[in-house]
Amino acid sequence: MKRLLFGAVLGCLACHPAFAHDSTGCGLGSMAWRGQSGAIPQILAVTTNGFFGTQTFGISSGTSGCDPNGTITGGTRKMLAQFIDNNLEQYAFDAARGQGETLTTIAGILGVSEETVATASKENFGKIFSSENVESTQVTLALLDALHLA
Repeated sequence: MKRLLFGAVLGCLACHPAFAHDSTGCGLGSMAWRGQSGAIPQILAVTTNGFFGTQTFGISSGTSGCDPNGTITGGTRKMLAQFIDNNLEQYAFDAARGQGETLTTIAGILGVSEETVATASKENFGKIFSSENVESTQVTLALLDALHLA
């Protein structure tokens, strides 16, 4: 009975929307399980890619759904959130002026122009820094919204 219950719970978790995000990248495994969702197909795809080395080969040769000129995008928002958390006061100062090193760094993290970040930060300063004690996560979300990246 316990095994049946465990299997049912595992099956529900594998189909849950929170697991719908594809984390497998490219490679033969990713192609073999394309279109399937859940933890199990993603684990099988990653295992296949790793065991046979198809992801590495695909990236270097441009096959198996891989792009040798692709951009690594994972963690951009997390990196931005950490940067703003560590530089909140300086970012507020630079955002108010519309220029400064934090704006340059944010532009680099997000892959947009410094001018875009400077303009959005300055024009939306009141929304981004909605109160004197605003939290860095709120600032991050408001900035992404101002940049239309939310």
